[in-house]
Parts: sequence; structure tokens; C-alpha cells
Amino acid sequence: MRTRFRGVTRREGVLVRGPAGWGEFSPFAEYGPAECARWLAAAREAARDGWPAPVRDRIPVNATIPAVGPERAHALAKESGCRTAKVKVAERGQTDADDMARVEAVRDALGPDGRVRIDVNGGWDVGHAARMIRALDRWGLEYAEQPCATLEELAAVRRRVDVPIAADESIRRAEDPLRVRAAEAADVAVLKVQPLGGVAAALRVAEACGLPVVVSSAVETSVGLAAGVALAAALPELRYAC
Repeated sequence: MRTRFRGVTRREGVLVRGPAGWGEFSPFAEYGPAECARWLAAAREAARDGWPAPVRDRIPVNATIPAVGPERAHALAKESGCRTAKVKVAERGQTDADDMARVEAVRDALGPDGRVRIDVNGGWDVGHAARMIRALDRWGLEYAEQPCATLEELAAVRRRVDVPIAADESIRRAEDPLRVRAAEAADVAVLKVQPLGGVAAALRVAEACGLPVVVSSAVETSVGLAAGVALAAALPELRYAC
């Protein structure tokens, strides 16, 4: 990979071809058999069964800004052509000041009408999350994604800040993806096709959790990204750029 992302510099996966087209199987190296089984199910669905019919023909997309310096972050946001950017924060070895400089740079690149969201990947505790979300909201956050690791922590942060909270790992890596609603831990559900077992399975999760959905990727090839587009195209409602 040209840019280190989530601590990863190399991605590996398998592309499979079947009667319905191409599928991708690319779980991260640290995942166990139970998680990998869902990723394999998504690949088999794409290759063998195909996807549900779309209900829209246009999908608004966001740019993802990795944990780079502010000048590079500004350039990436500007060059993307997107009006929404998800900014990675809480990178190991970096400081809160690094995060603030990156978010400020992206806001400057997008202008006042652009939408800026942050993705913490569970990297903060409750107190740190509340402080940083309030501080970063001076640049107008659309939402904060997975500020803490657990549902209980997400619910606690949600009670302490005004910025909407989005759940990612608490859905895609959970034995029961629907617990996020019962715990009142999030305002937005971030859904990824491979970790949830395919487009059809992700649609069922979206319906059951009853939250606005953002479709996201898992550092995939264009084959895996196509499954995310299929999910976004099939959702009954799509409020956010994906």
C-alpha cells in the first residue's frame, strides 16, 4: 500500500469467480475462523448468488483521509473531489495535536459546506473521547465513528457529547450486531459487507437495527468495493455519503 492505513502496509486476499460474477475474500490477518467465515460467505454470495436489485442509481461517496500530516491531508481532501471526508484519528504514536491539525486541514480543504467525520477505531477511553470530540467539533463534525472499543463506552460518550456517534467495530466484529440498538450506543450504523456476511445479510442488519446507515469498505479491491456499492444502492434510505 502506498500509504500506511490502520497500521497496515500490505493487504492480501483472494478473488473468486462464479456464475454471478466476482467475489472477494480478504479478512485481516488477525481475524479468527468465526469472523473469516462471514467474509467467505460474502465472497460466495457475490460469485454465486448475486446481489439484490438496486433502488437508486447514484451513491454519494466520501474520501477517507489516513493519519497523515496536515499538508498531505489537505491535499488528499482537495484532490478527492468529494464533499465529505472521514478523517482517521487516534493513530498509535501520534498526539491529540496531530489529530486536531489534520481535521482542521481537511475542514479548510472542503470549506464550510463540506462534511467532516472522524474515525477513531476504538482508540480512546470515555473521558478522552468526550474531550476530543468536543474539541474537534469546533470544525463541525458530522459524526464520530467508534470513539471507544465497547458498546458500554460508546453509550457513555453518546450521553456526554452533542456530536452523533457511529458504531463500526461494535457491529461488524460483534457476535450480535444488533446489540448496538439495545444499548442505545449509537446514532449511526456503519455497515461493511464482508464482515457481515454479504449484501443480503447487511440489509437484514440495517432493517433490524433501525438506525441510519453508512456503508463503508474494509480496505478492499474494486471487487470488494462493488459489493459495498450494491449494498448502498439497495438500502431503502441513504442519508449519508458512503
